This record gives sequence, structure tokens and C-alpha cells, in this order.
Amino acid sequence: MSRSAAPVSPRPFRLSPGSSFRNAVRVSHALFAATLALTCACGAARAFEGAGSASKSEPSPFEQFQTGARAYIAGDKASALTSLIDAAKRGHAMAQWKLGRMYAEGDGVDRDQVKAFDYFSQIANAHADDAPDTVQARFVANAFVALGNYYLDGIPDSPIGPDATRAREMFSYAASYFGDPDAQYNLARMYLDGQSVKKDVRQAARWLGLAANKGQREAQAVLGHMLFNGAEVPRQAARGLMWLTLAREAASDADAWIVQLYDEAMTKASSDERAAAANFVTAWSSDRG
Repeated sequence: MSRSAAPVSPRPFRLSPGSSFRNAVRVSHALFAATLALTCACGAARAFEGAGSASKSEPSPFEQFQTGARAYIAGDKASALTSLIDAAKRGHAMAQWKLGRMYAEGDGVDRDQVKAFDYFSQIANAHADDAPDTVQARFVANAFVALGNYYLDGIPDSPIGPDATRAREMFSYAASYFGDPDAQYNLARMYLDGQSVKKDVRQAARWLGLAANKGQREAQAVLGHMLFNGAEVPRQAARGLMWLTLAREAASDADAWIVQLYDEAMTKASSDERAAAANFVTAWSSDRG
């Protein structure tokens, strides 16, 4: 990587000592499909084009990626794997990203975290300086986030051990250069927990605010909990309940901790605080169309 960087994973709020909830960072199937449609229409993924030049009889890395992505969306993961590997070998970063996600999740292949780590590392090494406002920037940032997750925990039975300092570098880079909300949330958690850095609640709140305003539900939940309870920050009960409400509305089935924080706050909140929070939610949602 040409910049000091390392990727990230969101860590939900710890409700009690030793209790933590981790959600893998995922760019959804819907986003992948939408991005494929865009790249097919305008060739945006050509910015990720590999180095190899194609002969008249050989498809380009971009064309190999398109073939693999279409096969994946059609449900033919075996054919998708072949084409994506061909494109990835020739340096196509979106193919590398999709393979990284497939190996990380055991999606059509045997789960292999080392292979996933390697694919994400290839993206980080080659694309750390890509412009942050391009279509593909989200995938580069997601690769950094994935790497950060690996550095936080390490990969069992591999040379990749836990390295919180490296994880923080990844989160910091993706959070600041790419403005990635998952990276911002994870960086905030490291400041809150004092993990590989001196505990700094003010810095944590700043990163949580940036991520929360982008709709990152874990950040909304943690920031809301802090503000509602006045946990090491000045108490703003209605504002905190607003963030908890937004997080609750976005929560998935795996986010029981968010539901718990929301339910606890609603039980404690006064009727005036609930009414003010509801007005804040309406205004926040209206501002975002």
C-alpha cells in the first residue's frame, strides 16, 4: 500500500464485560448487482481494469469480470468463480473484491479466510490512492475494512495474528481518506475501548457522529446510548433517543443489542423526551429526502 492503512469491521456496543457482538462488514448482494448494472452501462469498472492486454481471441479482464458477475447473479457460482479468478489474476480489483467476499463467507466455495485476506490485500496494495468519489471507491474501502477485521482477531492456524495497531491504521485510513462509515465506527470503538490507542471519548464521539450521520446503525446506537445516558459526554436525552430510534429502525435480526439499548432507553425516557426525539427523527429523515 502506498499509504499507511488497514481495514475495519464494526463491533457492536458491549452491553456487559466480556459480552460483545460482531457483525461482518458486508456490501450487499443488491449493491453488487446495482454496481454491476452501472459498470455494464458506463464501463465504470474499467478503472479497476487489470494490467494484461487482451488479444482478439481473449476477453479483457473487464469482460471476464462482467461474465463472472452475471453468472453469480444468475446463481451459477461455479461458472462465476472461474471467470472471476481469471479476471482477478490479471489484476481486476472488483473481481478480487468479490472473490474475497465469497471466500470470507463460504459463498459458493469452501470458506478460506487466508484467501480472502490475500484478495483484499491485493486491492489495498494497488488501489489505496484511488479517488474516494468514484463508483469503485466503496469496494476499496470495504477491502480495507475487511482487512481491519482480520487484524483485530487474527486468522487461526495462519501467519496472520492479531495486530490491533495495524487494524487501527486500516480503520483510520479508510475512515479519513475514503470517509467510510464502517471504518469510522470501528475507529471510534478503538478510541472508546482504548485499544491500541489512548482512550479518548471526545475523538470517539467525533467519529461516531460522522458515521451516524451517514446512516451507520451501530454508530447511531452507540452514540445514542452515550448521549441518552450521559455516558462520559454531556447528557442529551432526546438527541440520544433520536439516534437509538434510527438505529432500531435500521436494525437487522442479528442486531439484538441495538433493540435492547433502544428498549431500555424508551422505558426510561419521559414523555417530553420521547416527543422531542420523534421530532428530531422526522427532521433528520426529512433532511435526507
